[in-house]
Amino acid sequence: MTDTTRYTRPTGLAIFLIIAGAIGFAAAFALTLDKFLMLENPAAQLSCNFSILVSCSTNLASWQGAIFGFPNPLIGLAAWSVVITVGMAILAGARFARWFWMGLNLGFLGAIVFVVWLIYQSIFVLDVLCPWCMVTWSVTIPGFLAVTLYNVTTGNIPAPDSVRRVAGVGYSWLFVITIACYIIFAVVAQLNMDVLNRI
Repeated sequence: MTDTTRYTRPTGLAIFLIIAGAIGFAAAFALTLDKFLMLENPAAQLSCNFSILVSCSTNLASWQGAIFGFPNPLIGLAAWSVVITVGMAILAGARFARWFWMGLNLGFLGAIVFVVWLIYQSIFVLDVLCPWCMVTWSVTIPGFLAVTLYNVTTGNIPAPDSVRRVAGVGYSWLFVITIACYIIFAVVAQLNMDVLNRI
């Protein structure tokens, strides 16, 4: 975004980032507490364990739950704190440079790739759905879409005018696109895990 471009503060995006960040942070915090509880007592019954199909224990105890050598929820605690801070800064009047927006987008890209991988592992490998993990997934998906579409629309990510117009339309239909993503996830889970008959 050049200095000559009229700047409009993305208040809606800022509020969304704060809310999504708070939800994601709460989920990561709950998973972190559950991981501590499991370390103290491996046989502990966690509050998020509802059935064989819907449970946190399997995910937290698996190698997928600590892919970088430490519990995945710690990544969430750090990352969602950043998202909340960015949202609050925008509301406070901060105007970020283009490189900052692209860095935020890169962070969300990494998050969505990681989430898609975790979804695959949950459905096709672990055969279990972690409630708090799904909360994290549910805010990461629209978070990635919102930041990406905003960056394309405003020119932070270079794109032809036609692509920017499409991104602008997509940005206004963010809720619908997000719901479509949820439906795809639900259908894949049902087809591979027979969720409705196992809950």
